[in-house]
Amino acid sequence: MQALSQALPDYDKAPAATIRSKKDESRQMKAVHWYGKEDVRVLDTAVPLVTDPQDVVLKVTSTCICGSDLHLYEGAMPGMKRGDILGHEFLGIVEEVGPEVAGLQKGDRVVTSFDIACGSCFYCKHKLFTGCDSTNPSKVQETMYGHHTGKTSPTNGSGFFGYTHMTGGWDGGQAEYARVPLANVNCLKVPPGLPDDKVVLLSDILPTAWHACELGEVGEGDRVAIWGAGPVGLLAAKCAFVRGASRVILVDQEEFRLEFAKKHIQGVETINFTKRKPQEALREMFPDGTAPDVCIEAVGMHYTTSWLHWLETALKLETDPSEIVNELIYCVRKGGRVSVIGAYAGYCNHFNIGAFMEKGLCMKAGQAPVQKYWHMLLGMIQEGKLDPSFVITHRPPLSQAAEAYKMFNSKAEGCIKVVLKTGAEATPL
Repeated sequence: MQALSQALPDYDKAPAATIRSKKDESRQMKAVHWYGKEDVRVLDTAVPLVTDPQDVVLKVTSTCICGSDLHLYEGAMPGMKRGDILGHEFLGIVEEVGPEVAGLQKGDRVVTSFDIACGSCFYCKHKLFTGCDSTNPSKVQETMYGHHTGKTSPTNGSGFFGYTHMTGGWDGGQAEYARVPLANVNCLKVPPGLPDDKVVLLSDILPTAWHACELGEVGEGDRVAIWGAGPVGLLAAKCAFVRGASRVILVDQEEFRLEFAKKHIQGVETINFTKRKPQEALREMFPDGTAPDVCIEAVGMHYTTSWLHWLETALKLETDPSEIVNELIYCVRKGGRVSVIGAYAGYCNHFNIGAFMEKGLCMKAGQAPVQKYWHMLLGMIQEGKLDPSFVITHRPPLSQAAEAYKMFNSKAEGCIKVVLKTGAEATPL
């Protein structure tokens, strides 16, 4: 594959990075590979090497299965290729350091950001790291999303580890070793004494949960409703309370998730939408005739609740259903705010733009710029204000990734969040 320095010859403000890693074919490691819908395999592959001067190679100690990975597992996200290495949430020990890496050395323990940013382009300088102009040469995104970033750049946002060729085709971190490009920007050194479980979620879902609240401008006294009681939704509820929300309501169909939320998040309220329609339930919960100030979508694209959207998705008449976003529009108060951080890929049908316009709503969406938040969130973890590890329910060895994906996707055995371990601290399924 072309280096970005060749692919983007007129873009010279950001350091180039070679997407395809050099490999040490004499050394083998275990890694989680995607082979199709509901087909992931733990296979031997060559260990990555420093490929560009600003790389590090990590010996991975903890690597997560994210709810977004389930979109790949279900085949709902375009751009996957057989054999791709999965995983965008990981933490490890620095094994090898490129000559232009500053502030990191062999033996340092670091967490990585799921988004790969250059730190130098216009977007990175404005802390829009997931809009980085340099790390994702996807022509597919340019076609689908219609934004031609940079002067002659074919990119449309930052690359993501282990997450389709729409986001660059970078190898992921569900492996024993992982290459991290542009390490000065995409690695956060973590202090000794904090266990992996408290800091590995800084790679994605804790900043994503905080970002959900930022997009919704959650502040003192706000009433917040969150669709999705998975790991991000649970952490968003926790973050909303930390930011001063007076009420937080979680909406989900899995009773075990809602019970888990009530056990671990003091003051949270819940709605099981298989028992009560959210709009009706919220009217009862707000007898003064108002409604939530903020509604957060933490579900994403591959869940449908109607035969119409199931059929349209199956027939490729749409890529993403609009029904959950519409429900947020119906349920938020007039003049309220809607925040969308569940992952979406492309086009939807039946979006109620009339309700959105007539209610005078504000909607914001986007992938979390992890690097914008992780120093602050690390400080909050150290001070004891936030402990994201409560969402982790399973810690199997990397070798059991296929079983763990199946369990997480089917919501079996009370699974909320899986962190795959490469060492002795793993607990087999």
